[in-house]
Amino acid sequence: LCHAELEALARVAERDEGDFTGQPTAPIIVNTQPPERAPVPVSLKRLWADYVQMRMQSGSMRDGGKRQGVVVEGLRKFVKHDDAARLTRMDIMAWRDHLRNSLSARTISDVHLSTVRSLLNWAVENEKLPENVAATVKQPKSRKVYGRERGYTDAEAVNAIKASRSYQPKADEFGYVRESEKTANLKRWVPIICAFKGARVTEITQLRKEDIRKVDGHWLARITPDAGTVKAGGYRDVPLHPQIIKEGFAQFVQNATPGPLFHNATGPEKYKAAAAIVSSRLADWLRVSKLTPEGLQPNHSWRHRLKTQCRELGISDRVVDAIQGHAGRTAADNYGDVTLKTKIDAISRLPEYELS
Repeated sequence: LCHAELEALARVAERDEGDFTGQPTAPIIVNTQPPERAPVPVSLKRLWADYVQMRMQSGSMRDGGKRQGVVVEGLRKFVKHDDAARLTRMDIMAWRDHLRNSLSARTISDVHLSTVRSLLNWAVENEKLPENVAATVKQPKSRKVYGRERGYTDAEAVNAIKASRSYQPKADEFGYVRESEKTANLKRWVPIICAFKGARVTEITQLRKEDIRKVDGHWLARITPDAGTVKAGGYRDVPLHPQIIKEGFAQFVQNATPGPLFHNATGPEKYKAAAAIVSSRLADWLRVSKLTPEGLQPNHSWRHRLKTQCRELGISDRVVDAIQGHAGRTAADNYGDVTLKTKIDAISRLPEYELS
């Protein structure tokens, strides 16, 4: 204050003499900077809603981001405010550490941190936030050690398909069958379809009657985002192995009502969640029925098995990737097309299962 008063008196004296060129000389005044503007609040809840809307417009998050929305809401509750502009890297790290009390490292990394990182990255790209404070926050994941092959063996696959083939829902103590017809159909057909297609199980459990059709004498299943979700993006047509047709699947489809074959969801916005729920039921049934050995993922193990079978038969990994819906590993993999004929030839080379 003294410096300021002296500077003010000096300027007054100069101006009394007609000198209006004087400038402050005291460092405390010369080096003064204007106060920084307080950051404009950015509602985390509103930010998430805008992000979801953008993703849905581009064909993603068909369920409205329900699963990830729980993650964002959890972060809001943890930091006890709704201002994304106030989030710090320390906040994200503290939240991650808090999650360790109840969640696995893989879930924290692949679901929670991934969701927040993507949201904040989008906010930065769209000039809503100056930086992504979650960009470098990581959660190390332990490398899983496998005590055996990751796919079903021949004997295990045959046992699972035989049990599926003969499945009949059980009545309760009052003589009533509580299980829905579509759940019974799920257990009857999905294992053998997975055995010959190696698709993600939710891509099979979301199939609708209209996704199964015959083209030039070959039965095909169209795996499409219209029915739920496709991890690789767009649709793909996958041939059905002749043994699936011999088992009566085409007849089953023809007799089915339009819409989903294996779940009861009534609208496209519910298909993804319904397919995931019945996939879990199938996995539970395989475990409870002792059809999946310890250490195997009941549904995912079909993907590993098919990959192994195709390699033994000399079928190109590029062709198998196209059947299973895996993205190409290199830029070169994206040149040229794996035609429907190529996929039919590959599927037809797979041997039938001995089920008698």
